[in-house]
Amino acid sequence: MPSAKSIGDLRSALPFWLSLGLLPLIALAATQGGWALILPPLGTWWLYGVLDAVIGLNEENPDTETDESQLFWYRLITMIWFPIQACVIYGAIWYATHTGHLATWEKLVLFFDVGIISGTVGIVYAHELLHQKNRVERWLGDLLLATVLYSHFRTEHLLVHHRHVGTPADAVTAKYNEGFHRFFFRVLAECPGSAWRAEKRMLARKGLGPLHRSNPFWRYAVLQLAALALAVVIGGWAGLGLFLMQAISAIWQLELTNYVEHYGLTRKHLGSGKYEHVLPRHSWNASHKASNWLLINLQRHSDHHYKPSRRFPLLQTYTEEEAPQLPFGYPVMAMVAMVPPVWRRVMNPKVRDWRRRFYPEIEDWTPYKQGTNPAPA
Repeated sequence: MPSAKSIGDLRSALPFWLSLGLLPLIALAATQGGWALILPPLGTWWLYGVLDAVIGLNEENPDTETDESQLFWYRLITMIWFPIQACVIYGAIWYATHTGHLATWEKLVLFFDVGIISGTVGIVYAHELLHQKNRVERWLGDLLLATVLYSHFRTEHLLVHHRHVGTPADAVTAKYNEGFHRFFFRVLAECPGSAWRAEKRMLARKGLGPLHRSNPFWRYAVLQLAALALAVVIGGWAGLGLFLMQAISAIWQLELTNYVEHYGLTRKHLGSGKYEHVLPRHSWNASHKASNWLLINLQRHSDHHYKPSRRFPLLQTYTEEEAPQLPFGYPVMAMVAMVPPVWRRVMNPKVRDWRRRFYPEIEDWTPYKQGTNPAPA
């Protein structure tokens, strides 16, 4: 692993504030319509894909012993994002429903663009916040998820995904050869129920029923209903429709990321339903500098699953000997994933190479492909 470096000053944190550059792009898209509607996707997926190619990789690792007091400027961008996102979503609803210069199709595309802010940025920040012990941060994460109607993600991610990643019990570990579009509709159907059952089991261990007031699904429901109601108050039924458009856009982007992060990677089955511990090898790693700025180091996903409590500025990157590497950052890989034949051509050889490298003793991968528990080794 590369040597550690010190962090902590504002200058080192500033690249992670580049997400604020999306705000003027959304303003231009709303006020100009037409050609300007392409600016938000150009300013995220395409721009950061190009920057990755130009700037290259960041293979330096921060000092994991850095005191939390030195991470103020890193934490601040995630903590101020909810009010920013709320202003963008509801401000855009008011503008779109009180102006006459945008055609219906332009309004729909505009709110697809708004979903880039709430999905590419907002859900990624919510993910960081939900992993923290600080109650304020966790509440901010809940509020961000409510604005995209995906509150159950908190439960599903913390209680299901992190515990069962790389096994048949984890819906968001994309199976080998599974195309993104099939994956997308599968996780939409499976994850809410999986999250509900996880909370039900938690409550049962405390001797409580699933409808007890401590079940976070009550909070999820209230926050999401409030988010929907505010959209109606500001923009009427049209405002509700536009709100739903940005939520769908955001969810689609989240699940594209989930698909890329673990495609085809499985933990070794040890028999009797037990699996090996999660290791860096069970997530795709990407050290691309620019897209890690935008996604606050989410692409150092191997370390995130290995050490889930580690804050994003301290996440480590790994060499090819320790973790599988994506050929491009998430923005490019997500676009590739939208075309399953191209995705399989790029990624299936890498999955097969991963199997040979880390599990040469496994000869029959058929049960893993099918998402079932293999026979005991």
